[in-house]
Order: sequence, then C-alpha cells, then structure tokens
Amino acid sequence: MSIIVDAHHHFWDRQMDGFDHLWQENEGLEKICRNFLPADLEPLIKTAGVDKTVFVQTQHSTLENDWALELANQHDWLAGVVGWVDLAGVDCESQIEKYKSHPKFVGARHITQDEPDDDYIIRDDVSRGLALLQQYDVAFDLLFYVKHIKHAQTVARRFPNLRLVIDHLAKPYIKQGITDRWREHFVAAAECENVYCKLSGMVTEADWEKWKPADLKPYVETALEAFGPDRCMFGSDWPVCELAASYTEVFDALVDCIGGVSESQSAKILGQNAVDFYRL
Repeated sequence: MSIIVDAHHHFWDRQMDGFDHLWQENEGLEKICRNFLPADLEPLIKTAGVDKTVFVQTQHSTLENDWALELANQHDWLAGVVGWVDLAGVDCESQIEKYKSHPKFVGARHITQDEPDDDYIIRDDVSRGLALLQQYDVAFDLLFYVKHIKHAQTVARRFPNLRLVIDHLAKPYIKQGITDRWREHFVAAAECENVYCKLSGMVTEADWEKWKPADLKPYVETALEAFGPDRCMFGSDWPVCELAASYTEVFDALVDCIGGVSESQSAKILGQNAVDFYRL
C-alpha cells in the first residue's frame, strides 16, 4: 500500500520568544499572521489522505530545531524535521553532530532567497558548511528565487554526494505565465542526479485570487520532464499556501497536474520519493 507524504510544511507560534515572525505582518499576509500548529494541520492531512509530513524551517536559529523536534516526538505523523545549521559558522559541525543524532532530523535549510548576496550559496565559507552536510550525509533544501537557480547545478556538481532538493521549483513566474530565465537553469540542475524537486509553493506564485490547476500544469510538466517521476515530490507549503488556497485545494491541484502519469509513478511523487530522499 502506497504512502502519501507532505514533504514541505511549516509551523509557527508567534508567542515563542527568540523567533522572528515580523515578516508575517507585511501587507497582504493577514491570513497567515497567527499561530499554525500540529492541531491545525492534523485534520487537514486526514481529510487529504496524507499519512506523514515533513516540517521545514522558517528561522535561522537552532531554537526552532529543538522546538520542532519536540513536536515531532509528540506526533507520529510528523516524520521529519528539516532544520537549520549555521553553514558559515564555526559551530556548524557540532550543530550537525548534535541534530543528526535525533532520528527525525532529516535535513537542513537556509533561507537563501532572502540573503542580500545573490551568490551566498556558492561562497567559500558556506561551501565549507555544505561539505560538512555531505560528510555527515544530511540532505539540504535549496530555497531559491529564479535569480538563484543558476547556482543549483554548481552546488550539485561541487558536492555530488550531497542530497539536494529545490523547494517550490525555485519560484517560477507562474502568475505571468512565463518561463524566461528559469527553465534553462532549472533543467540544467536536473542533469545532476543528486538534485530533486519539490512540487510545492506554486499557488502563491500564481494569481492568488484567480489561479487554477491549468496555470500550474506547464511548470509541473517541465519538472516531471526534467527530473522524472523518481525525483519529484509533493509539498503543500502550508500554511503559506493559505494565502491563495486551502490545503485540500493544493493537494487536489497537484493530483490534477500529474494526472497523466502511471499509478506507480504517482505513488512515488506523492510519497515514496520523499521517504527515500529524507530517509523517513
């Protein structure tokens, strides 16, 4: 029997000390400017038929790792935590050693899209951290905008044994319906077998009020053509997705977009690939 895995969602508690949630107060983000916790997600995944999930970091702080791993200890369906380590810091290796010892710590991520240096991910000091992730066999999520996707192939070839996954297809211009400056480098990244792609975060790159599955389908098809059904995985990007769609709408839209694949390929995209990539 196949398993369905949501490979990308978040939680946050705005009352937690030491966490930065100011970005949620920006204009237009009112729908997600509140707490989102396991009790909110659990009924949604049950309705959608999702069996397991993976939490993905939102903070550049190991405090969030500790908090999320404790939530994972309390909920069997929360199968993995993609946390944060200071890639450029002197404590990077000790942080990796600490968190890798927890069975549900399955990867790391840095919010690269917000770095003022567009070349952050290929800097020498950051590369030392990525080399440690490779050494300790910890997966890494690439959170890119289109302007960063050119670096995916560089990182993948520099660290051929580092499991990498591109979050949200690197946020192509879905609302505008264009693939310029995205497709070429996205497809080039797929040439590296250690790179996977999350079919996630698309509804918030589309027209929040008027999007439909057909708007997403060309981008999903590009991902499936480039990466194949063995290296694509479903992610809801909940609760960020709530800006444009409900959890069920996001899940149903992806099922619609991959409707042309076989049943076995669909099972991989909707679950097994995440299990294999994150070793859940």
